[in-house]
Amino acid sequence: MYKKKIALELKPRYLVITDRRVIYYDQKIAGRYDLHDIPYSKLERVYFNEGIIASEFALKDEENHQILLTWLDKTECKDAIITIRDAINSIAVEPVSIQKKKTLTGEKWLLKKPREIVTRTMPMTQVTEHTQAAPNKDDPVNKLKKLKELHEMGLLSNEEYEEKRKQVIAEF
Repeated sequence: MYKKKIALELKPRYLVITDRRVIYYDQKIAGRYDLHDIPYSKLERVYFNEGIIASEFALKDEENHQILLTWLDKTECKDAIITIRDAINSIAVEPVSIQKKKTLTGEKWLLKKPREIVTRTMPMTQVTEHTQAAPNKDDPVNKLKKLKELHEMGLLSNEEYEEKRKQVIAEF
């Protein structure tokens, strides 16, 4: 949990990182407050931009709502983005990483979480004689094979075999 009370402000701000979500709470005067709760399943991007004078930390969800936190210092921003990455990776199907870019004036970190698509498949089983499906009797190839077997066994004459074979080919 990150808490910051700025000297001129009366009430503190909180950034809470849990194992399932990120919560931002900004307590204001007269009982007012801002509360943003982003579950990791809805979190799309976490951005940190370190400049010479100040740093910027932003959270963006899938609905394009952005929370900009300029009050976190540089080390808190880095700790927060690493903590969020580790929390997402502990529950994600596909692991995420932080893209880092060093510039002359500072450093940029980007954690972009891809949308997860979970599919379930049946395991492949070895096909044996017992698990093979019965051949389709309407299949012309099977009909021709059966006719040839009957002809070879002597149950069909040459004329009957040729006549039936031509019928099967014509149907095909």
